[in-house]
Amino acid sequence: MARNTTDINQSSLLRYCSSNVSGFPLSPTHFNLSQFGHGQSNPTYLMEVGSNGSAVKRYVLRKKPPGELLASAHAVEREFLVLQALGNQTKVPVPKVFCLCNDATVIGTPFYIMEYLEGRIFIDPKLPGISPESRRAIYRETAKTLAALHSANVDSIGLGNYGRHNDYCKRQIERWAKQYVASTSEGKPASNPKMFALIDWLRHHIPSEDSSGATAGLVHGDFRIDNLVFHPTEDRVIGVLDWELSTLGNQMCDVAYICMSYIKDIGNDKIREGMERSGLPEGIPPLPEYLAEYCSLMGRKWPVAEWKFYIAFSLFRGASIYAGVYSRWVKGNASGGERARNTEVLANGLIDAAWEFVERKFVLPQQPPPGVNAKEFSKELVKGNEMQGIQNEGRFVPSEKVLVLRNKITKFMEEHIYPMEEEFYKLAQSDARWTVHPAEEKLKELAKKEGLWNLWIPVDSAARAKKILYDGSNNDLSADANNLLLGAGLTNLEYGYLCETLGRSVWAPQIFNCGAPDTGNMEVLLRNGNKEQMQQWLIPLLEGTIRSGFAMTEPQVASSDATNIECSIKRQGDSYIINGRKWWTSGAMDPRCRVLIVMGKTDFNAPRHKQQSMILVDTQTPGVHVKRPLMVFGFDDAPHGHAEVIFDNVRVPATNILMGEGRGFEIAQARLGPGRMHHCMRLIGAAERGMQLMVQRALSRKAFGKFIAQHGSFVSDIAKCRIELEQTRLLVLEAADQLDRYGNKKARGIISMAKVAAPNMALKVLDMAMQVHGAAGLSSDTVLAHLWATARTLRIADGPDEVHLVTIGKLELQRAKL
Repeated sequence: MARNTTDINQSSLLRYCSSNVSGFPLSPTHFNLSQFGHGQSNPTYLMEVGSNGSAVKRYVLRKKPPGELLASAHAVEREFLVLQALGNQTKVPVPKVFCLCNDATVIGTPFYIMEYLEGRIFIDPKLPGISPESRRAIYRETAKTLAALHSANVDSIGLGNYGRHNDYCKRQIERWAKQYVASTSEGKPASNPKMFALIDWLRHHIPSEDSSGATAGLVHGDFRIDNLVFHPTEDRVIGVLDWELSTLGNQMCDVAYICMSYIKDIGNDKIREGMERSGLPEGIPPLPEYLAEYCSLMGRKWPVAEWKFYIAFSLFRGASIYAGVYSRWVKGNASGGERARNTEVLANGLIDAAWEFVERKFVLPQQPPPGVNAKEFSKELVKGNEMQGIQNEGRFVPSEKVLVLRNKITKFMEEHIYPMEEEFYKLAQSDARWTVHPAEEKLKELAKKEGLWNLWIPVDSAARAKKILYDGSNNDLSADANNLLLGAGLTNLEYGYLCETLGRSVWAPQIFNCGAPDTGNMEVLLRNGNKEQMQQWLIPLLEGTIRSGFAMTEPQVASSDATNIECSIKRQGDSYIINGRKWWTSGAMDPRCRVLIVMGKTDFNAPRHKQQSMILVDTQTPGVHVKRPLMVFGFDDAPHGHAEVIFDNVRVPATNILMGEGRGFEIAQARLGPGRMHHCMRLIGAAERGMQLMVQRALSRKAFGKFIAQHGSFVSDIAKCRIELEQTRLLVLEAADQLDRYGNKKARGIISMAKVAAPNMALKVLDMAMQVHGAAGLSSDTVLAHLWATARTLRIADGPDEVHLVTIGKLELQRAKL
């Protein structure tokens, strides 16, 4: 479809073409210029020209849009260059180009002229009105064309310098992130906090890539079916159009982009389910078969581990493009005219779609789309996997990124933390035990430099915080605040693999700023804090310059039922007055502790679960009395400590309330999901440390004439420990996975199972390790007694076993009633 246009000086254009386009009529008597209606990028026009007695000739003109443009966008010069190189020296089907005009005085912006291809363009990837046989042939042809494009030797055709060879995905993320910020800087469209969280996720999941990699080469950048011209009657491609985004880089990005129609249907009004879920029209191959076709032609494997990144990246880039189109529409220079009005909705829809795909359990559909035979689909799924030399995704197989981080943490602990444990213990048992060892602060700075800081931060929580902290005075947060909120972009499941390693030492979590109760308190501020609360307390906690405590448990009531607490928080003008007695306030003894999250009751007459509120209290506020440290099996955990704290008419600003009155129980329940899982994850690591020390001892000490490891009873017992440890690890990973996929409320059953199983398993393993060590195992000469005390504490600290068992049992009974 084309529409008439009057925004180009046609006389000037004719004069230029007559002089620069081979075969162009010198004195045309007929000339018509109309703009193609499809597309939202560089304006594209059909030129029809003829003279007396000659047939009408058709050409295509591509020009830059008018007005102010985003940096590096709409480079028609690059389009011309790549079309010229491919058309002259390869078999990649592209239209012939005639000339490039960089003189903006001719028609207002630079442009180039190319041949008009008489053929078919399919706008809808479902190919309505096409026979099943042709649909299959058309899709095979797209895979074949893409493979031909990707096989081009860029050096031999003069495109060796067409782009940088390394870090394509990294550079693309930053480019499109920058353009998104530029497009939304004036508020039209409004920036979406989920987009910034998506950018963070992509930054943390970039696949390994370099110029020598199997996926490096020429990239089209916008390879989709409606940018292909098919022969008028044959099912073959005669031209690949729209090379605006072409460069050198990671070719799997092209593969993901052409597969987008399987994932999502991008309509004119909103984003709908793609063909893999809404139904494949007969003849269109299932996604596994299509991927296998391309990989077979290229002789490469499909990168299953990075597929989430490639799809999410494609959706992210599309969202940034649509945001730019909408911004141009607001300014009045969008090439798509009024069709661009709805692109803000499409941009936000693509952002949501990206997160939906990231959160999928499987990257390939495990069930056949509607209308596809289940047996045949199963064959194609297997074929799609086997042809690329892969197996079905493992449930709990750490990604390459997680493995790299885990190896870095392991190396850091071996080189810096384990050698310092004895020094830390000496200070903790001395008269100066309530001071911080100087080496701790030095190790924290080193952990920051090595990118091992704030690894626990959830992406969604960070996105909320960024949205609130963003002040609108510039295009982004300060670099420092943004970096602090980056974390590692991990899911709970991914963090679990790292948290397990941290659990091998009682000192490790705080070195990486991943220790309780700080992580739980920071999570509360990330999810529930306002801008002022974040600026005052969250940022310093993320920096590690202060620490915090969580004050909920009370000595005079059974605090396992949080509705029993009696601490009062009464409103008085612009303040709240706090009175109460708390204990087991972990962290309150630390000299760096500057803020407490206190749970109390603001309304004793409200419904049972609406009486409680949470409030932030500066530890230096008059009336806050840290009365004494409490011992846990003889350990006071200095310099961290577990304190009894008296609140005597403590006056704090009313703005310190979290979320508002009556929201305390809600905040507490949400806080306990990830926090409980972190403890469970660390307990796996504690048990592994116990296994390691136990085996080393058994192989080096003799009793009754032979090594302990040679006694049959030991061999049997250690085997049982290993079985229980592996069973519990799988349960904890499953709980973390469900927490990611379903949230705290829906995953509460399996979280409770993990909470019961992990400390009990760790106690059994550590108890046996202590037994093998004899008297030394009960002393402070090894870490075992401290790890055991921590594990035993956690059977109460995050809720008694009995409470979790009630949750598990009730859910089981509910299922039985269904």
